Amino acid sequence: MAAPDDRRSVWRRLTLGGAALAAAALLAGCSLIPGLGGAGGGSDPKLPAKPTGDAQSFQEQEPEWQPCASGMRCADVYAPLDWSEPEGETITLRLVKSEATGGVKKLGTLFVNPGGPGASGAEYVANAVEHAVSADVRAAYDVIGWDPRGVGNSAPVECLDTKGMDEYLYGDDAETADLERGSDAWIDAARAQAKEFAQACEERNGDLLAHVATSDTVQDLDMLRGIVGDAKLNYLGFSYGTYIGARYADAYPERVGRLVLDGAMDPEATMRDVVREQTIGFENALRAYTTDCLQRRGCPLTGSVDEAMAQIGALLDRVDANSLTGKDGRTVSSGVALTAIVFPLYSQEMWGYFDQLFTSLAVDDPEMALILADAYNDRQDGEYQSNSTEAFSAINCLDYPNELDVQRMRDDAAELAQIAPTIGRYQGYGDISCAEWPVQGVAERTPVTAAGADPILVVGTTGDPATPYRWAESLATQLESGTLVTYVGEGHTAYTTSSCVGEVVDAYFLDGTVPAADPRCTV
Repeated sequence: MAAPDDRRSVWRRLTLGGAALAAAALLAGCSLIPGLGGAGGGSDPKLPAKPTGDAQSFQEQEPEWQPCASGMRCADVYAPLDWSEPEGETITLRLVKSEATGGVKKLGTLFVNPGGPGASGAEYVANAVEHAVSADVRAAYDVIGWDPRGVGNSAPVECLDTKGMDEYLYGDDAETADLERGSDAWIDAARAQAKEFAQACEERNGDLLAHVATSDTVQDLDMLRGIVGDAKLNYLGFSYGTYIGARYADAYPERVGRLVLDGAMDPEATMRDVVREQTIGFENALRAYTTDCLQRRGCPLTGSVDEAMAQIGALLDRVDANSLTGKDGRTVSSGVALTAIVFPLYSQEMWGYFDQLFTSLAVDDPEMALILADAYNDRQDGEYQSNSTEAFSAINCLDYPNELDVQRMRDDAAELAQIAPTIGRYQGYGDISCAEWPVQGVAERTPVTAAGADPILVVGTTGDPATPYRWAESLATQLESGTLVTYVGEGHTAYTTSSCVGEVVDAYFLDGTVPAADPRCTV
């Protein structure tokens, strides 16, 4: 049974920076970073001696690194479940290391986070390190990806089995089809479904749900810095990973080494801000695709840009009125169709999938929509390859206040429909998702300063739909030592997309070079 407002497809806009880079592999039937569960011979790495005592003792662990994942090294380490009680219950965190390839002076360890929340940093490094980080940087640094708590192989939040997740993401929405979107009855039904999901998470995870906030991960990251023996943290964060990095810098400014935050989030942004800005961002990115499409032969859309956008909106409305059923029995509702539309917007290189998507939806064929939605939801061959959906909800429900103001939701929904005529009417009422969560949100959306920190690079792309450019401007301004690096272009994140940004970032990581002014990269 699908949640009627498909808020999950709104919240999961802040997906892993670089997810688009793996789109071709995903759509060809290969996951972005497959097989990590089998790394190290199909068993978990050995654990070091368990820390006993205060928080400092956790930094004194000596990981039992062992071969895994085609030349990588894997390890598990302990972390306190609750950092305020380090002598209490513990969890484990999974790390994957790509050792420095040599040839130059080793500069330390570079920690990498691909975003989410809910994306596996361990798998990202294990299977995509050559894409994530340039060869020159890999020569100078050990590159470590880790699964943040609640994610992947680090005390994962798990709520539903495959059947339950299919029902949650692709279920038949017949029970709510006749209800007016935003009506009292519709909201009640949405809350009931959100509560059902929340209860499943509480039953399977217990106390863990209260300890997977970004603030917990920041403390884990400082522990990992200590474990590898670096006096300062070197870090590359994409998308949501920029939020981890910004909060780390604010908490430990004196321990900031070389930090690059690409596809920046604004730490001050509320969930209302996030939904509004991303809705505008994806609407604008869709217009950019439409403009390009109408200039070439074979485009499935016709007329002016506005007319073509209206055609896309009509396809969403048609699916909303009459959901489609795939060959495997799963339902393509307007929410699934919207997920399928959003996924290719992360990278201009994926725009070609829209031709197939819109052509198939026009004849009520749901299969391409399911392929794209599955890629977004990390579903392959009938199984979910990660717990990204559950982790996404658990982390966000702690990182934002759990409040529900029905009239404000209705006002916000009306605004979204006005500012984004094609997709906005399907983006509202998201506060319902966490209103029933069993744990109250712990974080306040406050600015960061990182007073006294070494220079930090903040990378923003002018046409980024998921983390709008103005967030990068805001973050660079908030950070006392922030330096903005702009890529004038389309897509989500820029380090591995723009050769100019790549050169700037590599010079910073290798030599500490900070641009005197924003380079305003165009290539």
